[in-house]
Amino acid sequence: MARQYAIYDVFTDRKLAGNPLAVIFDGEGLSDEAMQSVAAELNLSETVFVQPADHAAHTARLRIFTPGRELPFAGHPTVGAAIALAERSYAGSQDSLDLVSMLEENIGPVRCAVRLREGEASFCEFDLPRLSTRHQLSLDPQGLADALSLQASAIGFENHIPTVWSAGVPFLLVPVHDLSAVERLEFDPHLWERVAPMSEGRLTSAYVYCRGGVHHAAKFHARMFSPDMGIAEDPATGSAVAALSGAIHHFDALPDGHHPLMIEQGVEMGRPSHIHLHVDVKDGAVSRARIGGQAVQIASGELFL
Repeated sequence: MARQYAIYDVFTDRKLAGNPLAVIFDGEGLSDEAMQSVAAELNLSETVFVQPADHAAHTARLRIFTPGRELPFAGHPTVGAAIALAERSYAGSQDSLDLVSMLEENIGPVRCAVRLREGEASFCEFDLPRLSTRHQLSLDPQGLADALSLQASAIGFENHIPTVWSAGVPFLLVPVHDLSAVERLEFDPHLWERVAPMSEGRLTSAYVYCRGGVHHAAKFHARMFSPDMGIAEDPATGSAVAALSGAIHHFDALPDGHHPLMIEQGVEMGRPSHIHLHVDVKDGAVSRARIGGQAVQIASGELFL
């Protein structure tokens, strides 16, 4: 059977940047094993399989796979799939369109707002299906520094310290002193597997961040490494930014109100990505958070499965 697919570069407005994503439009009827094998074959950070929605009012059901395992939720597949489905449905339209879709993921329904504009890269923003929460786990700062090939003094800035947070996928968030530390780190997956804790039944992935960035609008600069997911390094990780939203609020004591933040990632890989995070705080707690970004199609074709 021929199954249509497309490749999108996500969290970027230009081709050959951002995080590539495979969208398999005809994902119905594939076994879990087959989907995992396709994701491993394509070897992108994530491959998303589009299936009919369980709820008649929803747009589609998504199954999200890394080369190593299935995820309950992920940011760049959500953004990329929402844009891919909207562009496919309205191909050839010359109108500017603002659309709302509900995508079913293993974590639950995800509300997406998509903006289509002629001559511009499409944009999607989605509400976090689960707000970030902290997992109180024992951590070894020296061991983390060794796994990143950094001096222990480079770990942490201001009052930010290594912590584990999850908005559906757990990450060990490692703050480092400055941009130069992020740029020069060398990730050792074997040491990481020895020092990183388990959370939600999985080895936590490394999300290393600092303030500022290369882009003038970046509030934070980050890199992500995940031996458990089969990802050596990821150009953009929306689920990690979702987790980071809790750490930012916790350590920076965000006041009540709306806080727009841009996080850059993938710079060291030559695939700069810009992830837009919006955090709403009410009565001292995060009441809502959203993640958004652009995506551009780079390829399309058929899978014969």
